[in-house]
Formats: sequence, C-alpha cells, structure tokens
Amino acid sequence: MSPSERMSAIELRATLGLASIYGLRMLGMFLILPIFAIYAETLPEGHDHFYIGLALGAYGLTQAIFQLPFGMASDRFGRKNMIYIGLLIFAAGSFVAASATDIHMVIIGRAIQGAGAVSAAVTAMVADLTREEHRTKAMAMIGGTIGITFALSLILGPTLNQWIGVPGIFALTGFLALLAILDIKYLVPNPQVSRFHSDTQAAPAKLSSVLKNTQLLRLNFGIFALHASHMAMFVVVPFAIKQTSGMSENDHWMIYLPIMVISLALMVPAIIYGEKKAKLKQVFIATVLTMLVAEIAFGLLIDSFWGIVASLTIFFIAFNVLEAIMPSTISKQAPAAAKGTAIGVFNTAQSLGIFVGAVSGGFLSGHFGYSSVFVFCGILMLLWLISVLTMQPPAAVKSKMYHLPEGYARDAAQLSRQLAALPGVRESVVLPAEGMVILKVDMQVSWDESAALQLIRG
Repeated sequence: MSPSERMSAIELRATLGLASIYGLRMLGMFLILPIFAIYAETLPEGHDHFYIGLALGAYGLTQAIFQLPFGMASDRFGRKNMIYIGLLIFAAGSFVAASATDIHMVIIGRAIQGAGAVSAAVTAMVADLTREEHRTKAMAMIGGTIGITFALSLILGPTLNQWIGVPGIFALTGFLALLAILDIKYLVPNPQVSRFHSDTQAAPAKLSSVLKNTQLLRLNFGIFALHASHMAMFVVVPFAIKQTSGMSENDHWMIYLPIMVISLALMVPAIIYGEKKAKLKQVFIATVLTMLVAEIAFGLLIDSFWGIVASLTIFFIAFNVLEAIMPSTISKQAPAAAKGTAIGVFNTAQSLGIFVGAVSGGFLSGHFGYSSVFVFCGILMLLWLISVLTMQPPAAVKSKMYHLPEGYARDAAQLSRQLAALPGVRESVVLPAEGMVILKVDMQVSWDESAALQLIRG
C-alpha cells in the first residue's frame, strides 16, 4: 500500500482525537441510561415518571435544536472555537445536573448538556483534516467509536453508580469535557484550509429537496422510531428488573454484558449479508420485524425477570444491526451533492426520537402502567415496518471521493458527464468550489478507477 493510500499521521491523529469527542457525547447521553430512572425517583418530585422521562429526553431536544446551527456557525467562527463553546456548555450542564437537589434541576442540567451540540462541527473538522479518499474511513472510525461507547455505557453505568453515584457520573462527564478541550487544543491539528463540505455538512439550500425525498423520509422516521423506543424502554426496564429480580441497579451490568456480547456477535453476519449480497431491504424488514416482536414480548412479559431478559436480548440484536446499517443506507439513498444535508436531518430526527420517546415513556408508564409504553413502541415499530415494506431497495453502491487538481478551471459539467459514462459509475458530482469529485460506484460491477483518475487529473 502506497503512502497516498494510507491515512497520514496527521489524519490519523485528527480522526482519533475527534472520535474521542464523539465518544464523550455518547457517554453523556448513554452512561446514565441503565440506572438513571431509579436514581431520579428518589429526588423530590421524581416520583412523577413524566419528569424522569423529561430529564432523560431533554438532552435530545436541545441536541436537535442546536446541532445544525453549531455546524453552520463553525464555518464562520472557526471549528475549534465552536467545539470549545460546545464542550464548555456540555460541562456546565453536567455540573448543574451533578449538583441538582431535585428533578427539575436535573432536567435543566440535561437540557444544557444537550445544547453543547458539537457533533456537526466535529464532523466538519474531520472533513477539513482528511483527504477526500480517506474521509469515509475516518467517518467509519468515528462510527465505531460511537458503537463501542454505547455498548460500554450499559456495562459501566451500573458499575460507576456503585462507586460514585449518578451525581458523580454527571460530574465525571463534566471533567471529561474539560479534558476534551485540551485534546482539541493540543492534540488535534489546526486545519490549513477550512471550508464547507457537501459530504459532511448541511446546506440550507438543499434542505427542501432532502425533506421531500420519500426514501430519506422513511429512514428519518426509522431512526426517530428506533431511538424513541430505546429511550422509552429505559424509563421502565430498570424498575422492572429491580422489581422482578430484587437485584440492585448496581448489578444490572451482569444482565447487559451477555446481551451485548450476543447481539454484537450476531450483528456482524447480518451486516455482511446486507452489504455484500445487496440484501439491505431484506435485512431491514427482518430487523424491524424483530424489533416489533421485542416490543410485544416486553408488553406481555414485563412482570417476569426472564421475560425481560429475553425481550432485551431480542431488542438489542435488532437495535445494534439497525444502528450499524442505517448511516450506510442514508449515504446510499441520498443524492451525492446533498449527503451532508441528509445526514444532518437524519441526526436531528434521531435526537427528536430520544426526546419524544423518553417523555412518552415517562408519561405513559406513570399514568397507564409499564405495558402501555410497549404498546406505544409497538405502534412505532408497526408503522416503521409498513414504511420499510414499501421502500426502494438501497442501491448496492459505495461512495468514492477524489481531490480535484489545484487551480482546476475546466468544465465541471463536462467532467461530471464523462465520469458518469464510465462503466459502474451510478452518480457523479463535480464540486469545483470544494475541490472535490464524488462518485457513487456499483459494488456489483467491476469498474476502472484508473480511468476515473485520468479524467479527473486531465
């Protein structure tokens, strides 16, 4: 492998440093999930499960509001400056939640945490610091960090609770945010050039077309429903485990550990089958149907410890597969020139799902009992299954990005047509302002990359 085919030391350092910021964001959201509901009920007015759900979901609401504006502001005020501001806001919210004496203060702290919505700015900075041909790899490394952080959170949360309690976990995430500022300042390089990137950033001018794309709308509803059901579940399941087993919440990691091992092991063959065999629609149908089965099982077996364990296992098998394949599917379905906008809308839908699911779970469990939460989640899964059945099979394509020669002055439209005419190229976009070419290449057809490079280099 030639040096140009490998990530440089600077690219690798930047990717790992920025991936740690993403991991921190996930820790702030997921680390408390297995134990928060039980803790919150002990606070003044915490007996009202609606407030428990609001405390869990407030993070998602402010994330949804601020993540796209943060990314856009980073174009004007600088990537690092906006990331510093976001991390300081996140840390402030963490310390407010850590010092809270009632559930309302926790809600305020969680909302402030979410307002430190640095993910779009971080993604833009990754694009600034990586060459086009390595950007997909960098984003995949960040995605892997998110997945690992989520799995570890379910295990570490109960363990940390035993040592430092939920307030201590909030304080820990605050201190980690402050350390992350040092990471950004001293370890992550400064971009030589900072500009807009269509493949990673949202463009207001393209929002209308993305929101009218029915295939993308199906995926946006899917990620909304997936995270709504996920958060609603965690308003109920910690209580149900404790009531049916007598286990302390500090020991709940013993349930989540084997479940996560099983679900992650089964995730890999499902992804390989979907991606390599061009069977993503079939994988979608099977996993959404599995999610529906999990919600029905929860509703029927929530008063049985082993029923809860079985339901959690089914749920996380499907959840982890869907979490892995949905970002890839967005990339396949989105127009190449609007990929960043499509991903921005997708991430906003996910954050809204976190908010709606947590609040709905709290309200329903408090007023109508645990099973009502899973009726709500089951309806979401049924609606999602219907939308998946009518979706177009995602094209078996992969994105390839190339840098245009410096000072490129040829006809961009003509180059785009020439590239699109190459065997195996499904879509071609030439963006002179960004110095970039984006191709969508058929994974099932051999194509001549050297011919594409010859055209690009002139």
